[in-house]
Amino acid sequence: MHLGLDYRLKKTLWSFTGNRIAVRFEYEFYDDAGQWFRAYGNENWEFDELGYMKFRYASINDLPINEVYRKFR
Repeated sequence: MHLGLDYRLKKTLWSFTGNRIAVRFEYEFYDDAGQWFRAYGNENWEFDELGYMKFRYASINDLPINEVYRKFR
């Protein structure tokens, strides 16, 4: 998997309360063979009293796409 200059990530704040944040995300990348993929899902973060991430839960799905269907350029 190649996550260099062509890696694009978008995160959208979904919800927050106290020491927890939920975001939705999507990103695109390509593998060593040049196949493009779009990954998307949700992340939930929980922080400790010092502000450090205590837990991170993620649900991630990815699918192959043709280069012409990329959203992020």
